[in-house]
Formats: sequence, structure tokens, C-alpha cells
Amino acid sequence: MFSAILHKSRNSTSTFLQRSRIWFSSKNQVKTTNRKNLYSRISPLGDPSVSVVPILDHWLLEGHAVKAPELHNIVKDLRSHKRFNQALEVSEWMSSKALCPISAADQAIQLELIGRVRGLDYAESYFHNLSDQEKTEKLHGALLSCYVREGLVDKSLSHMQKMKEMGFASSLNYNNIMCLYMQTDQHDKVPSVLTQMKEDGVSPDIFSYKVCINSYGARSDLANVERLLEEMENNSCIGTDWVTYSMVANIYIKAGLEEKALAYLKKCEDKADKCDALAYNHLISHYATLRNKKAMMRLWELQKSNCKKQLNREYITMLGSLVKLKELGQAEELLREWESSGNCYDFRVPNILLIAYSQNGLIEKAETILRSMVEKGKTPTPNSWAIIASGYVANKNMEKAFQCMKEAVAVRAENKGWRPKPNIISSILSWASSNGDAEEIEGFVNSLKNVIPMNRDMYLSLIMVSVRCGKKVDGILENMKTDKIELDEEILNILGSRL
Repeated sequence: MFSAILHKSRNSTSTFLQRSRIWFSSKNQVKTTNRKNLYSRISPLGDPSVSVVPILDHWLLEGHAVKAPELHNIVKDLRSHKRFNQALEVSEWMSSKALCPISAADQAIQLELIGRVRGLDYAESYFHNLSDQEKTEKLHGALLSCYVREGLVDKSLSHMQKMKEMGFASSLNYNNIMCLYMQTDQHDKVPSVLTQMKEDGVSPDIFSYKVCINSYGARSDLANVERLLEEMENNSCIGTDWVTYSMVANIYIKAGLEEKALAYLKKCEDKADKCDALAYNHLISHYATLRNKKAMMRLWELQKSNCKKQLNREYITMLGSLVKLKELGQAEELLREWESSGNCYDFRVPNILLIAYSQNGLIEKAETILRSMVEKGKTPTPNSWAIIASGYVANKNMEKAFQCMKEAVAVRAENKGWRPKPNIISSILSWASSNGDAEEIEGFVNSLKNVIPMNRDMYLSLIMVSVRCGKKVDGILENMKTDKIELDEEILNILGSRL
């Protein structure tokens, strides 16, 4: 299989030379060529729709060596940041160039990525096209992961049985089946998988116990939560970590047993490394749920003291916790601290406060904060403007909602995956059709259709505006027919009003 791909790649030199010239003609993309290593060129390309292949090709053109460990680390990093399409591109590029040996682990990762990016049919096709010799335990496990991710119980169990018959039943694969049952809300079946593991001579790992504890927690079976936790603590080969105690504390928080929750939060803090920012985040979130501001602030100060730098993730956690306690003034102070931190300007951070102000009837203040950021030269994501628009819809200030949604649509390039809430768009279009300027509404709908497909409400607004202004609607009706949107009673009545 790989020899065919290699033959094709050797005959495509001119193609990738041309592609590389096109890619690097852009001034923004040229900047990456100044970076000294391959990872530093690929990492900044955060948009998942941007191909990394030209970067890889150009790296070779510059005469650089390509090392397997470096490519493995790039794939690992891209996967950890959910940049699966780019990770797959690197994986397939590595296979096609045959610049380094392709291991079973490489193939397994590629199969898993194909399942995520292209779908299960392609993953199965990749697997079936492998030789029997290539279908190792890792490849079978990767296919099982694809079945589990899709929630396919029958296929997962059938494949697991085949793996057991082949002697491929590892703790990882049993864990996958437990996760499948959790994912499909069959929590009662999880403990039996753990029991089966032990009977089959497969030693559970710490993750096995965590999934099983969660299954008991989901059913409020606190006695078995305690029993299994004690079994972990008494097994020197398993042990516990701060995540275990955080998880158990959360179970007791949900059960309303604050005293027990506090006891496990203390164990969680004692177990965590003092420089582990993620552990602090979990603890802060739990104490916020318990409305324990004193503990929250103590941990925040410890985090700032013990950790070198607070990432955006840390500010998001702390802002969300302050908002949960309705400490909006303190949250605004923290936002100002974040702005001066030098961190990457990620609008997910201020969005937390924008939502809080919006939900607490302070929508004008939220808009003021957002516009002040714009004045500082920052370009918000459409999500930020949509938050403000939703707040104005809730306050029935439709003109402001319309203007803010226009702002959201205008910056859609900042988050191509953004989609406005249908009920908000419907409310805005309903108001605008009767009150807005005709050209402005037509322009808005034309921009909006680049974000979401034309729908009934969008066509209705165009028809209402056209009828109100005495314009012809023949073109609109023809487009509706093309888009297979039927003329309902409301639209027919509006059209009838022209007579």
C-alpha cells in the first residue's frame, strides 16, 4: 500500500513545487519560513482549514532533514489541540514521502485520525486494505476506538470479541468498552467490564477504576464509590492521583454532601503537585460550586505564587468561578489583570464576563466593554457580538440587537465555525422585516447566507421587505423553489396582500 503512495509522490515533485510557490506568495504565510524548526512553522497555523502540506513540502525544498521524532511530536501536539485535519495531513505526508520508517503506532494513529476527519467508512476501508501482517493489536485497537467514538455498541462488542480471540485484549481496549457504556448511558454495565478484565487476567489500570467510579457516581451509588476508591488506595500498583479525588469530590458535590466533598477536596489538594495549574483550576471550580469564595481566592493566590504563568485557561476558570458567585466587580478587575498579562488575546476570556453582564440585565455595560476592546485595536470573534445581540433581544431592544448581529456577521472570519442561534436570528429578522431599512436588511441577509444556509425565515424577511417597498419578489420565489423551501400560509398571505 505504501509503495503505491510513494510511487505517486515521486512523480508529483512539480505539483508540490507549484503549490509551495502559491502558498508562500501570501505575506502572512511567508512569515513562517523565517522560523528555525518545522514545529514552529506549523504550530501558528491555528485555523484547522489551513493545509500544512505546503509548509512540509517547503521544508524539504530548503534542504532540511526530516526526523521521525519531530514529526511524531507535531502529530501529537496537533491532536492534543484538536487540530485533527492538520494532524492527519502530517501523518499521511510522513507515509507518502517514506522519509522515515512507518511503525504500527504510526498506522494506528493515522487510522484513528481518518475516522475523526473523514468518517468511519474511510477508517474501515483503511483497515481492510492493510495486509494481515499489518493488522496488529494497535491497529485493531484504533478501529475499536473509532467504533466507540461513534457509539456503535454492537460493532464495538463484536470487534472486541474478535480481539480477545486473537489475544489482543489489553486494559486499553477494556477501558474503551467501559467508555462506550458511559457514552451510551448504560452505566450499570461498566462494573461488569471491570470484573471481566480481572477474570480474563488483564490488570486494570488507574483509568479503569476512574471510569468505574464515575459509573457508580452517575447512579448515585456512593457505597460502591467508596468501596472502589478504597480498593485503589490499597493497591500499590494502582494508587490514586489528584484527579481521582477531584472526581470523587465532584460526585459528593452533586449529591449535596458538602462535608464529604470538602474532605476529598483536601485530599485532592494534598495529592496535587504544587506547580500543577490544572489541579488548581479543578479545585477552584469545585469550591465555586460550593460557593466557598475564601477557598477559591486562597487557591488562586497559591496558583499565582507557585506557577510561573497564568494561561488563558486559568483566567477562564477564575472568571467563571467569580461570575458563578455573582462577584462581577471582582471579575471585571480580573479581566483588566488579564489584559495586562501579555497573554494571547483570546476572546473566550472576556466572553465570560460579557455573558454574565448580559444575563444580569447589564447589557449596555457588556457592550461598552466590548467596544472598548475594539477601540484598542482588538477584533472580536462573532461569538462576542452575538452575546451582546442576544442580550438586547432579551431586553427587547431589537434595533441594537440587529446592529450587534451585523457586527457579528461582519467578523465571521475570526471564527469560521461560528453559527448564530436560530431563535435569535428569527427574532431579529422578524423585527427588521417590519422596521428596518430595505437595503440594510437585504445586505444583512446576503452576508448571513455566508454563515448559514438560506432558510425560511431569511426568505420571509426578504419577501416582507420587498412587499413593503413595492419591489418584485419573482427572483426570491425562484430561489426558494431552488432551495426547496415551500410557501407556507404566512408567506402566501403576505404575497396576497399585494393585490
